[in-house]
Amino acid sequence: MNRRKKIKQLLKAHAKKASAKLAPASKNSYVSKADRLKLAAQASEDSTTSSEETVSDHV
Repeated sequence: MNRRKKIKQLLKAHAKKASAKLAPASKNSYVSKADRLKLAAQASEDSTTSSEETVSDHV
């Protein structure tokens, strides 16, 4: 591979990496299994408290 081609390839690769960093993330960030369980527990807890509140409002 000649020198000009090698330099051009390197510059192209650096430009590609730089533009990829500036682009918005296409996938969601990772959420660990423990965090997902905590969120699910909070959601179920919130739904039970809200359903209890609606029952007490009707009585």
